[in-house]
Amino acid sequence: MDKYDVIKTIGEGAFGKAYLAKGKSDSKHCVIKEINFAKMPIHEKEASEKEVILLAKMKHPNIVTFFGSFQENGRLFIVMEYCDGEDLMKRINRQQGVLFSEDQILDWFVQISLGLKHIHDRKILHRDIKAQNIFLSKNGMVAKLGDFGIATVLNNSMELARTCVGTPYYLSPEICQNKPYNNKTDIWSLGCVLYELCTLKHPFEGNNLHQLVLKICQAHFAPVSPRFSCDLRSLISQLFKVSPRDRPSVNSILKRPFLENLIAKYLTPEVIQEEFNHTLESRARSSAPQPAGKVIGGENDLTMKSESID
Repeated sequence: MDKYDVIKTIGEGAFGKAYLAKGKSDSKHCVIKEINFAKMPIHEKEASEKEVILLAKMKHPNIVTFFGSFQENGRLFIVMEYCDGEDLMKRINRQQGVLFSEDQILDWFVQISLGLKHIHDRKILHRDIKAQNIFLSKNGMVAKLGDFGIATVLNNSMELARTCVGTPYYLSPEICQNKPYNNKTDIWSLGCVLYELCTLKHPFEGNNLHQLVLKICQAHFAPVSPRFSCDLRSLISQLFKVSPRDRPSVNSILKRPFLENLIAKYLTPEVIQEEFNHTLESRARSSAPQPAGKVIGGENDLTMKSESID
């Protein structure tokens, strides 16, 4: 830590803290996440080390950048980009009931979806998508997906994670029912964020956990304002399909013309080529004749073979 000046503590959890700091050599701000291995069970320690490997692979304009990591005195330190704005939940609360314009909502939503596409294409689940884990910078113009603290890798595209994690408001029906889940659980949480951007409220609320779970499992939510386009309202309904199989993948979401047209605002042509080329290639492969009896994965398959299906 001798290379950094700590400015203040900005977060605290069971196994560590997060600091706003400044590099002594370049005076650049960063966030340093400190994880105390001494207090941590072995499986948590392994998860933290895995997080570092994950973070090092994530290079995208809409994902919080990982700068590096080091260990000192039984502690792991993860150094990350500092986003100079607030998180999306604070930004929503600041509206004090005044709805965002559809243009602003779509700007943020497309950027969040591009970040999520990047990790889903690499067979990683975020598992804790919520407004507090989306960070704004450059006067709120840029949205970045952050906090991969409980992300998990899907080594096999059909492998399903079973751990019940996340914030109650963002839980999907399959988690509430203790069923297996995959990338479509992140899509449900993405729907919760989009709904909050449209209404400034959580889509599912209850006086107690049982009531909340009931509403989630029935996908019972108040409709968003008719001031928003049919495209946007229809998308929210599809993100909140009770069956994971019925929800669109992030790739098919981004293929919708009203969203696809915005992508070039946020990604350079080089990054677009890099991010979308392999999906085009795999789509071409999936359209080739298949041997008899071979089933091509559908929308809830993390392989990108059927991503054009809505």
